[in-house]
Amino acid sequence: MAYRVLISDKIEDVCPQVLKDGGVECDQKPGLSPEELLAVIGDYDGQIVRSATKVTAEVLERGKAGKLKIVGRAGAGVDNIDTAAAERLGVKVVNTPGLNSNAVAELAVGFAFMLSRNLAVADSTMKAGRWEKKGLSGFELSGKTMGLVGFGHIGRLVTVKAKGLGMKVLTHDPLVPADIVWGAGAEPVELDALWRGSDFVSLHLPKNKDTLNIVDAKVLAIMKPTAYLINCARGGLVDEAALYDALASKKLAGAAFDVFTAEPPGDSPLLKLPNFIAAPHLGASTLEAQLGVARKSAELLVQFFQTLG
Repeated sequence: MAYRVLISDKIEDVCPQVLKDGGVECDQKPGLSPEELLAVIGDYDGQIVRSATKVTAEVLERGKAGKLKIVGRAGAGVDNIDTAAAERLGVKVVNTPGLNSNAVAELAVGFAFMLSRNLAVADSTMKAGRWEKKGLSGFELSGKTMGLVGFGHIGRLVTVKAKGLGMKVLTHDPLVPADIVWGAGAEPVELDALWRGSDFVSLHLPKNKDTLNIVDAKVLAIMKPTAYLINCARGGLVDEAALYDALASKKLAGAAFDVFTAEPPGDSPLLKLPNFIAAPHLGASTLEAQLGVARKSAELLVQFFQTLG
């Protein structure tokens, strides 16, 4: 039996090639409108998405009424897939955690460098024709403390890099045993101790009802005024209005975000602050990471269809 897969987001060529090599037919149709997706999804046994396509309950219901059996996400998070609806309908959801971890870890550490040396302001002022060397003195990362909220693949890779720079690493993750944390080179602490004791706080956890706005005004108030906040995980983990107030009043030294509650963030006031660095969700945007998740997502669907016969 020939199975068909819809690839509804732009993806590297290795993805359709792996599907075809595995005997699976595929159509690449990036940029479908929600209405267009609903019209065709029932014709496919599987779907592969990245971030742009929203696999809603309605999409899953329409797909299940047809042939849809599996949805693959070329990436770690599944925020754009209604996983509860998928489970209810019996549509399998697979993703590719770990393959973009190093890319995200490098970006988080890169943000720490940018913040500690005022590199974003240095670049913008130089391009504006100003030589502001005296006002842009920074500090070294060696000897500072990195606090990691979440200690999965990415948190552990950040630990390796931070320790290599001579930093102390604190972490909080109730799902990871203390002996594993110690063995990876970090120190397990309670959240309150992490907020208070870190020079940099980097978030590496999923967004759910328990982590929504985990960094709020109360947390920002107990962090060091010389501390920096880094978010390369998920938008919605930080109360952005409270963060703006803390940065604008210098109650927090700075922040760097790759993710936002709304993406794009529009006219977010954070973007007007000199002590805030922003990137357009580039965490997994490396050649190596994108090739990896494209290949793996296709392999997962091929393996799934092979079990069906």
